[in-house]
Amino acid sequence: MGPAHGTDAAHTTNATQDSTDVGETAALSISPELPRPVWAMAVRYTLFLLERRAPGPGVEVRVAPWGAIKILDGPASDPHNLTPPDVIELEPDVWLRLAAGITTWAQEKNAGHITAVGERDDLSDLLPL
Repeated sequence: MGPAHGTDAAHTTNATQDSTDVGETAALSISPELPRPVWAMAVRYTLFLLERRAPGPGVEVRVAPWGAIKILDGPASDPHNLTPPDVIELEPDVWLRLAAGITTWAQEKNAGHITAVGERDDLSDLLPL
């Protein structure tokens, strides 16, 4: 176990980390070319599945321009503005990657692809669908 062995181990660790970063970057960039009606149907259907999995009025999940649902138990909307205390907004491609399990909530959140306001701003326990 000379210094060369330690260097090889460090090189292997760095190479593994680099390939993981490349894979994560590739996963975060998946956005297929689909007709608008297909995008809309996929977003609406997966939001429907999420709503069935975790019904309730406490968190609003918005995937503009095709859908918004309220999920999870908790305080209902403020009667003046109809917005619950927790709101999560995602782009359609981000939402579909999460719903399909291509990426994780942490990956998308760290990449800045998720806007979330409120205490319950993490849907990782409910995804993938």
